[in-house]
Amino acid sequence: MKRVTLCATLVALTLAGCATAPPPGTDGDLVDDWAPIAAPTGFTPEAGICHPTVTEVGHRSVYAPTPCDQPHLVETMHVGTVTGDEATDSTPPEAGSAGMQTAYATCEQKVNQALGGDWRSGRIGLYVVLPSPAGWEGGSRWFRCDVSEEQSLDDPSAVSRTASLAGTLKEGDSPLRHTCFEPVIEDDQVAEMTPVACTEKHRSEFVGVWAAPDVDYADFQRDGDRIGEGCLKLIAEYAGVPRSDVKYRAGYIYYEPRKEQWLSGNRGVQCFLWIHDRSLTRSVKGAGKAGLPT
Repeated sequence: MKRVTLCATLVALTLAGCATAPPPGTDGDLVDDWAPIAAPTGFTPEAGICHPTVTEVGHRSVYAPTPCDQPHLVETMHVGTVTGDEATDSTPPEAGSAGMQTAYATCEQKVNQALGGDWRSGRIGLYVVLPSPAGWEGGSRWFRCDVSEEQSLDDPSAVSRTASLAGTLKEGDSPLRHTCFEPVIEDDQVAEMTPVACTEKHRSEFVGVWAAPDVDYADFQRDGDRIGEGCLKLIAEYAGVPRSDVKYRAGYIYYEPRKEQWLSGNRGVQCFLWIHDRSLTRSVKGAGKAGLPT
């Protein structure tokens, strides 16, 4: 008991002694000159850089930016910020949410502007990348607009590149632009669209992207006639033939968005003219009735 009392007395005396006179040049307050701890902020990626891998979630641990003149699979063309009510949610926006659709709309606008044309008019893939749940919880509110070159219309896997995709869909002879195709038909279904030069024999040609109405995905898929009407309208405008009789001059093939793409905000249907009974050896763009007879 004496030993315990003695220790307490020594501590009291030591504390009392320290309080009598602060060291020269100090005011005796140990914490009043410390800067306050800043609020936690999340990591934010950069635009205008490339990446060696395709990613769906922006984990900080896999963020490995690389110059676009070095081998890469993905290019970030824009970085935006989730705002409004969606920014206060406990998790990042998911497919079908207002936050994801807003981010997608921004990405589509920024990417199309950078590419020089609608991304769906060429072998381009578009991805909206959001922070990981842990990053979101830590304060990250960014979204990345990533693009990649795709293998083909039927194979969306990314191609390794050593150059930026900026400007690759401008009018001209870009190898990425969709032009003419020789479709492989099996059991009345399109099994493959083989790209060919428009001067070679072919029976199909890309004519544009039809903007589908904002409806439920199941309703969109059920209404094939409406999709057909949209594509026929584009064919008539592309070839320069009357809208009233275009269906007697050509058929159509279309590629629709996948369900997850639709839920994220993609409403673009890729439309292709199709001639079932003969081959073409030139583009029908602006060819008129003579180039696309009944």
